[in-house]
Amino acid sequence: MVKKENDAVVKVAGRQTLDLGSYRQAVEVRLDGFKDADIGGRLWRKDASLWSGNAKEHSQVGDSLGWLDAAATMAANQDLLLKLRQEVLAAGFRRVVHMGMGGSSLAPLVMAKILPGKNQGLPLTVLDTTDSATILKIEKEAPLTETIFIVASKSGTTAEPRAFAEYFFRRVSEAKGGRAGENFIAITDPGSPLAQSAAGRDFRHVFLNFPDIGGRYSALSFFGLVPAALAGADTEALLKQALGMQRACAAEVPVQANPGLVLGAALGELALQGRDKVTFLSAESIAPLGMWLEQLLAESTGKKGRGLLPVAGEAVGSPGVYGTDRLFVYLWAGGDPALEAAVDKLKAAGQPVVTIRIDEPYQLGQEFFRWEAATAVAGIVLGVNPFDQPNVQESKDNTNRLLDQVAKTGELPPETPLLVEAPLGVYYESFKPPVVTVAEAIGSFLSEGRPGGYLALMAYLAEDKATAHVLARLQAALRDRLHLAVTVGFGPRFLHSTGQFHKGGPAGGLFLQLTCDDAEDALIPGAAYGFSVFKQAQALGDFMALRRHGRKVMRVHLGGDPKEGLARVEEIVRNVKLDF
Repeated sequence: MVKKENDAVVKVAGRQTLDLGSYRQAVEVRLDGFKDADIGGRLWRKDASLWSGNAKEHSQVGDSLGWLDAAATMAANQDLLLKLRQEVLAAGFRRVVHMGMGGSSLAPLVMAKILPGKNQGLPLTVLDTTDSATILKIEKEAPLTETIFIVASKSGTTAEPRAFAEYFFRRVSEAKGGRAGENFIAITDPGSPLAQSAAGRDFRHVFLNFPDIGGRYSALSFFGLVPAALAGADTEALLKQALGMQRACAAEVPVQANPGLVLGAALGELALQGRDKVTFLSAESIAPLGMWLEQLLAESTGKKGRGLLPVAGEAVGSPGVYGTDRLFVYLWAGGDPALEAAVDKLKAAGQPVVTIRIDEPYQLGQEFFRWEAATAVAGIVLGVNPFDQPNVQESKDNTNRLLDQVAKTGELPPETPLLVEAPLGVYYESFKPPVVTVAEAIGSFLSEGRPGGYLALMAYLAEDKATAHVLARLQAALRDRLHLAVTVGFGPRFLHSTGQFHKGGPAGGLFLQLTCDDAEDALIPGAAYGFSVFKQAQALGDFMALRRHGRKVMRVHLGGDPKEGLARVEEIVRNVKLDF
């Protein structure tokens, strides 16, 4: 590559440094193969055969590569974004609520947390949970008549944003009558059911996105940039950065100097050699990017029993707590000497580390394109189609069947816990030998972990700071005790993110589902249930899907006080005896 130092690959173009140690030669061989096969040129020619030899899949793949040109296309729509912001501000709106799920919500969420310019626009709240307390909180935080709602769904049929839209359209209609549509914007594909219903309800605007862009590759399209513009972000600066990275990854750029090809080759090659847990260590200012990267990597590559498992939000540990299945990605944004020192220790211990330098917030535009390109390239190495999500639908189908039962009988099917010790209840098949306490049950379950596996904490809980802090402590404690990669996901968001990897990726994961009773519910207009039952059905549906794939999954119900329940789980995790 550009420079070699102590057998590590370093200083690749695009603020990207790779310290790969003994893996350097394998990645260089892979890049030589890229050059011989003209991977860069074929990518930009949108050659579907890069990912599949199946002619039937070529059409689907070919219709998913619009992200390559999205930044240039959106740059031509810059005036439209600015006019929208001016119009909404002039109309007297005081906040924006963006309602989506997965690919339609994660980029806006990341941009809202990272990009400056909030004084130029409106406060942005991203709703991507079916937690009834969160929905009721959003309803009460500001007058609904002064709120602009964005309904975002590529297909226009995604259940969660459809339910959000029905709920808030009913509430705004109660206050404004036939003028409720003035408060709504839709982002969807041409001809979708959402486009049709938005037109019928006289939405203020309907943005028809480019149908050749998949949800998780849509950050630099209307899905990401409409909410970012309303929130006051400088979308012109963001797109300028993205176009810079696009040029750096262009077909004519030599393979060894192409950031997307080099990073994709490293991700794929190290995964083939067992380093498939891509662990992001981030400066606080850029850490939210991990939520978007989780979906992009996991949903794109987690299929056919292989894939890249992103681990985001994990506090850095000492070298001794990690196995040999990690590839670390250090997102450097300055100002964190302790993190820098910890990363240096990982390198000294022989762990491979990719460092990406982020000098200012709007370089986020570069990161969106860099990682889209690298993920697509990693899919070539892994032999998977990074533009489908074959296992995501399973949990959705299970949820729909359960909700149909609610409509018919008025309730979800009854469940019987294996053990109950207030406030906790454990749902699991059985243990051999039998266990008699909840602590023994959790300890026996955790003891199933094996090197090279991972543990997924799946929290169907309200996403507040206190809960997030406890889950972060649990993540670190479990990693240190099990020496496994531990991921944390809030449901149902993760179903549209790491959920694909859980079912379609490598076996060997442990899945700990955390649920609770909701204090109050919010009824969904036109449905026989509220968001609380919807969330319960999603948790149960995913539990069933994991079981069907032979995954080891336990549900721990926290009762009516999730803080008390989580405290008890944390106490058990820190003290329970593990039998490896």
